[in-house]
Amino acid sequence: MNDDSTRQSVLFSDLSGKLVIAKFDQEHASSDGGAILLQACDRRLGLTEALIGGIDDQRQSGKIRHAIGGLVRQRLYGIACGYPDANDARRLGSDPIQKLLCDRDPIKGAELASQPTLSRFENAFSRAELYRMGVALADTVIERHRRRLKRKVKRITIDLDPTDDPTHGAQQLAVLVHQTKPKFSGRNVSGYILLGN
Repeated sequence: MNDDSTRQSVLFSDLSGKLVIAKFDQEHASSDGGAILLQACDRRLGLTEALIGGIDDQRQSGKIRHAIGGLVRQRLYGIACGYPDANDARRLGSDPIQKLLCDRDPIKGAELASQPTLSRFENAFSRAELYRMGVALADTVIERHRRRLKRKVKRITIDLDPTDDPTHGAQQLAVLVHQTKPKFSGRNVSGYILLGN
């Protein structure tokens, strides 16, 4: 485990009549404890499992250290916890909460995937897999609202944000940023018509 702990304490003498000392030396600490609630919501919705179901694992079985499910969970929960790119993978690889979110023992479980592994994973999807994952996402969201609204809804409008997100330099796939802004899309999913603005 990376040693990110701080070996110091703070003395608060003016808080009460008793001595109060705060120590910051917990060996296996994490600031992402709230993500356990996110994982519970995800399991209830079945979103991650639906996304994983859309991926066709073409890797050579003898060279696999990280299952597809673990990689998907590591990226999704990492993004949800405020780590939008994979450059934090090395530090988070030993984070007990991140490991727990990926169904590993938080203390003794193997390290999570490295940044190069996550980058290869993210760039390996075919158009068909991306489409299947998009359909899985839409189906999961619609089914959630169908249950919530007790099937009373006939039309769901999804507002897609076409905000410009400029890239700088020669970033991979930067040419696609301006070509993928949705203007309008319509699709019949699970008996509902989705309209994007």
